[in-house]
Amino acid sequence: MDASEFSPWSITATNLPIHARNPIHTDDGGRAAGFPGALVAGVTVYAYLCHLPLASHGMSWVHHGGGEVRFKQPVFDHDLVEVSARISDGTTLIEAHTGSPQPRAVLQPTLDAGGAPSLRDGEDLSPVTITLDTPYGADYALPAGDDLDVCLSAGIVHPAVWPDLANHIMHEQLARGSWVHTRSIIRHHRAVAVGSAVTIVPRVIDRFFAHGERAVVDMHFMHGDEIVTSIEHEAIIDLSATP
Repeated sequence: MDASEFSPWSITATNLPIHARNPIHTDDGGRAAGFPGALVAGVTVYAYLCHLPLASHGMSWVHHGGGEVRFKQPVFDHDLVEVSARISDGTTLIEAHTGSPQPRAVLQPTLDAGGAPSLRDGEDLSPVTITLDTPYGADYALPAGDDLDVCLSAGIVHPAVWPDLANHIMHEQLARGSWVHTRSIIRHHRAVAVGSAVTIVPRVIDRFFAHGERAVVDMHFMHGDEIVTSIEHEAIIDLSATP
């Protein structure tokens, strides 16, 4: 994927009430963690990053693309987020900026995610089955202000649904208090129709300390016997923890 394929785009960030289950996405919780207010969820910022490959490559990216996203600095409610692509050392990067030279989040996209890697050895978490419809459907990005209709027209689950569901696993089974999504490698193996049921199979493959306790979790998203998406998901699950 070449940076010239992507047109810059901007949007005013929206902190969605659905993410308030994590205290850091509330004003009180954000201040308690040392920020000036509520942080916009990383998956909302990821949805903004997705706008560029969705607009440029449409269903081909949804079917078998993906990429690695890293969240470097917080985005706050009502920030103007400017999304653009550039080349760095021969690699195309899609970046979200809020007025400073340093990006808030960076996506290294791919049009060919390849096959699903096996779950690595580790600690099994509980599988979760969910039906993919609002808020986990084609209209996922609409409440955050993005009305791009690629997924809506096709009746296909928006790609930002996958890391949001991964966050659900982190929140319900690992996080202690406020927590922060830091990084994901997301591989699409097949587009999924709205209304489908998927089972998330998660496994913790690493735990370490860096600005708190972190966990890295491999996840397979299964539709029947088929892996439709796979994710390596990292988060600081306890901001107060020290080694």
